[in-house]
Amino acid sequence: MTIALPKGFRFAGVHCGIKQAAGVKDMSLIVSDQPATAAGVYTQNLVFAAPVQIDRSRTPMADARFVVVNSGNANACTGPRGLADAQTMLSVAADACGCSPSQGLVMSTGVIGVFLPMEKIAAGTTAAAQSLGDDEAAFLAASDGVLTTDSSRKIAARSLAVQDSEIRLVGMAKGAGMIGPHMATMLCVIATDAALEPADAQAMLRSAVEVSFNCISVEGHTSTNDTVLLLANGAATGKPLTGSDREAFQAALVETCTEMARMIPSDGEGATHLITIDVCGAASTSDARRIAKAIAESALVKTAVAGADPNWGRIVSAAGYAGAKFDPARVDLHINDHLIYQQGSPAEFEAKVVSRSIRGQHETFLRLDLNAGDANLRFWTSDLTVDYIKFNSEYTT
Repeated sequence: MTIALPKGFRFAGVHCGIKQAAGVKDMSLIVSDQPATAAGVYTQNLVFAAPVQIDRSRTPMADARFVVVNSGNANACTGPRGLADAQTMLSVAADACGCSPSQGLVMSTGVIGVFLPMEKIAAGTTAAAQSLGDDEAAFLAASDGVLTTDSSRKIAARSLAVQDSEIRLVGMAKGAGMIGPHMATMLCVIATDAALEPADAQAMLRSAVEVSFNCISVEGHTSTNDTVLLLANGAATGKPLTGSDREAFQAALVETCTEMARMIPSDGEGATHLITIDVCGAASTSDARRIAKAIAESALVKTAVAGADPNWGRIVSAAGYAGAKFDPARVDLHINDHLIYQQGSPAEFEAKVVSRSIRGQHETFLRLDLNAGDANLRFWTSDLTVDYIKFNSEYTT
């Protein structure tokens, strides 16, 4: 597909040598040609990386010019030196881009507890600045530079007409393992040529993240580096969005985040299935989220889907220990549109038919109707396979 990029942004992705494989991109740069509003949402882990500390202290901001990213090394649990290295990354990028370090944001992802190779980082940042481009190839190179264990890039784009202009959004994300809500081991940068006030951008991004990146899990492990950034430079519109234009942009932002969020558990390490969980008719959204998360992170549910086993008792019991209030005698469960459990009792179904439906498609749909209220929530996770265990048992050795 052809990606319509927002005006006034340039991108680059290069190999600087953090990753051992020759030519694999591990350094990315996203630059706005004019000061941009920037907003950010971050990990809620008490152990967080140096880049998170810096970016959290700066956003929302009104004069962002660039985001510099390295992959292969998280710069997490690295103490004062890690913080100094992140600040050096900003200074090198600022010099290369002709702006102030205070106008930059920084992200890192990869192995925890290893110091950054700063000579390689500096050379890579300079090389990235020299290869900046505003075309699709440059954007895709930057998208590749943020990946770690991902099997493919995770990108999304939207366009909409407001204020007699076309507004464009593009996003790049990474994440395949260590994925748990609030947020996940994931990075994401969304660039748009819409104009947004800093407070509005922050509120809109937080709202979009809540129904997208905060609704995914692979194994429930909240990372040290999770960061979602939104840059809005106003190159397509003169005035900040308000009213119906703002609402249209919010919808497009949610769609963009959701598309990328689904890609993360779909690409979960060793995964063979994306599992979509709909919890319907809950007494509250928080109850729906508790139940969806419990189901998503149940090793028994995940392995059942991996084996195409419609073992519905695992799903219902996970809902029961989630800490939400509902009447078990009113619960219904569907797997891939097959009624499995009705009003607290088993329903008649052909187990082999349901099993074939799970085995025969990448996405498995679980719908739990609580019949306890009006709140609904959609959540995504992956199945759990032997390949996940093998990969993560050998990750650093």
